[in-house]
Amino acid sequence: MSWDRASGACVIEMKLRLLLSPGLIGLKRNLLSGLILQTCALFVVLGYALVPSFHGMLDGIGVLKARYGYAYSAVSTAVFGGVIPYLVLVATKQVPKGRASSELAFYLGFWLWKGAEVDALYRLQSLMFGNTLSVGTIAAKTCVDQFVYNPLWAAPTQVVFFLWKDSGFSWSGTVRRLKDETLGRRVVVILFSTWMVWVPTVTIIYSLPSALQIPLFNLVLCFWCLLLSFISRSTR
Repeated sequence: MSWDRASGACVIEMKLRLLLSPGLIGLKRNLLSGLILQTCALFVVLGYALVPSFHGMLDGIGVLKARYGYAYSAVSTAVFGGVIPYLVLVATKQVPKGRASSELAFYLGFWLWKGAEVDALYRLQSLMFGNTLSVGTIAAKTCVDQFVYNPLWAAPTQVVFFLWKDSGFSWSGTVRRLKDETLGRRVVVILFSTWMVWVPTVTIIYSLPSALQIPLFNLVLCFWCLLLSFISRSTR
């Protein structure tokens, strides 16, 4: 009986290692960059609160965000989440030959959409919880963001579309890969990495006025896009 329990525990441990290893590898490779970006995000908040000149500069960015609304969010997110990571991938020769233009179009289209989507999430959270910078409000927004929006929508859509891209933009190829490795497992891998990077980050983001939340979100997005690209390739 004890042997069966030990054997079962070993099987569970092996399955957990197999499930989490791509996310852990990606985090290990990018951990320092992620910590640096999270520290920068924290300094942005502290600078906004303590340095008048920095406060004024960020307010200027906030004015642009308020003026152009969803258009600002879509375009800025496409630049930080699409163009900059794409250029890094090209420079490191991680973009397959003959797919440069199609991959660029993918990154631009995907992050244009996601920029508007995240802006809508932030606006909805403001309606739900208000904009006071209290611990309770920030905690509520962070929990909805990371433990409702992410597992139910953001992670699954990211998995499917990045898998589609890595399948040569073939839906039949995407379906074949999902038969080899289920959507659920892939989502768990992405969520594990998401929470490690974004739980502290969105807590910092929600500590800023609403007009500055998208600009700070964009700052960390470059790192996340590179990490997501690595994980999606590692789980093929």
